[in-house]
Amino acid sequence: MSAARDPEREPKNGVPASKSSADGDLRRAVLDQADITRALTRIAHEILERNKGAADVVLLGVPTRGVELARRIGERIASVEGGFGAVGALDVTMYRDDLRLRPTRALGHTDIPDGGIDGKIVVLVDDVLFSGRTIRAALTALDDLGRPRAVQLAVLVDRGHRELPIRADFVGKNLPTSADERVAVYLHESDGREAVVIAKGPATEGGAS
Repeated sequence: MSAARDPEREPKNGVPASKSSADGDLRRAVLDQADITRALTRIAHEILERNKGAADVVLLGVPTRGVELARRIGERIASVEGGFGAVGALDVTMYRDDLRLRPTRALGHTDIPDGGIDGKIVVLVDDVLFSGRTIRAALTALDDLGRPRAVQLAVLVDRGHRELPIRADFVGKNLPTSADERVAVYLHESDGREAVVIAKGPATEGGAS
């Protein structure tokens, strides 16, 4: 006789809802592909509503997954306001306050759309908002690029545990977590699968936070 299926352990887009191992690791998927799609669509509409259109909006993704998310949000904005293409990337590696602690961190790529950021509404896009130190670095990096009229922040997941007074303007999912958990974001472009997963283990900035 076959064992009964446990729906809590059924995979969501290739990621098990929960997975245990001998070392005590425990993972659970909290967002699947459909959830991520809905969250990004909502964020795009909220950006348009708050800024009364996208004429002055520039989306800058923080590498790596923030860039992918910015592109998707930009596509959704373009579907409402044709011609929108002000999407780029902002590498914050050399502006991080932990660079001396992690000197082997790879450089990312900065790509500013034509027209620059002076007088624009810059929306920074990242996958997970955690301590706030990555976004602090992004704000410092912007100082070297121009003077935007305003800076806003969009994140797929806000997991709390802020160490700096930074908050997101647009959030896909508020996800309460404990300090001993990691939040990992998987996207098709970089990972070949789509999910947001909570796992036990020390938190890091970027990718798994």
